Amino acid sequence: MSTLICGSIAFDNIMVFHDRFKNHILPEQIHILNVAFLVPEMRREFGGCAGNIAYNLKLLNGEPLIMATVGDDADPYLLRLDDLGLSRAHVRRIAGSFTAQAFITTDLDDNQITAFHPGAMTYSHLNHVADVPGATLGIVAPDGRDGMLQHAQDLAAAGVPFVFDPGQGLPMFSGEDLMGFMKLASYACFNDYEAKLLCDRTDRSIERLADEVDALVVTLGGEGSRIYAKGLCHEIPAVQATAVVDPTGCGDAYRSGLLYGIGAGWDWQKTGQLAAVMGAIKIAHRGGQNHRPTRNEIADHFASAFGSRPW
Repeated sequence: MSTLICGSIAFDNIMVFHDRFKNHILPEQIHILNVAFLVPEMRREFGGCAGNIAYNLKLLNGEPLIMATVGDDADPYLLRLDDLGLSRAHVRRIAGSFTAQAFITTDLDDNQITAFHPGAMTYSHLNHVADVPGATLGIVAPDGRDGMLQHAQDLAAAGVPFVFDPGQGLPMFSGEDLMGFMKLASYACFNDYEAKLLCDRTDRSIERLADEVDALVVTLGGEGSRIYAKGLCHEIPAVQATAVVDPTGCGDAYRSGLLYGIGAGWDWQKTGQLAAVMGAIKIAHRGGQNHRPTRNEIADHFASAFGSRPW
């Protein structure tokens, strides 16, 4: 079963400032801010929601198909996809653009200053679901605004059930837009902040919004997650991680577990448990794609948390 993952491919440039921003930003001079931070540590990670979700779903032996747009600088990422056995047949290069990328500077208090350049992601609407035969499940993850609207409509028109997962892209949409997505989607997934914003924008409760889809998932970080389905609320506990190193990409890892469970026809409790396991495995590693558990190791982690193996 192929899962079409519509979303971003991006580079994450992460820098560490060995001091505190507050020591260099004068509040009374904020209107003429002009500062420079020396960042002796820097690393570049492969990221983007589509890339991260596909990476994790591949670890589960799923069959992810990435639909995304990249720029002239994408060769390192494209070669990585080849090495991982992830198809790039539906990854479009946009000439004259950069691949989407974030520039993140973190200080000693874990405060962050981030600049994000969408680049080629802005042209995601040039990709069409009709060009991808055989997909049986999909997800519309954060991407260019026009692309997200189009891919949701295309998946629904093709009769492909999909997860609506707007993530940090949710503020781009009005309440009317968001209700449109919810009526097209089969499933939806938000973190707790996004869920509150969704309720505010649509003027509906989370329970009422859950009636629009087969299942609505709300992640709660270290407090686990909730899955609302058929009038029930399934409480999914968080899984103990071996270490808490970096939350970047944990939500994407969680979503890979959701997609795997949906594709396999599992019940919501087991599906949510696998999603929680994937998030716990990821958080013990830096970056969104540096964890490398085998499928058996994932099953062992699941058994340790929930008392039985998932397969």
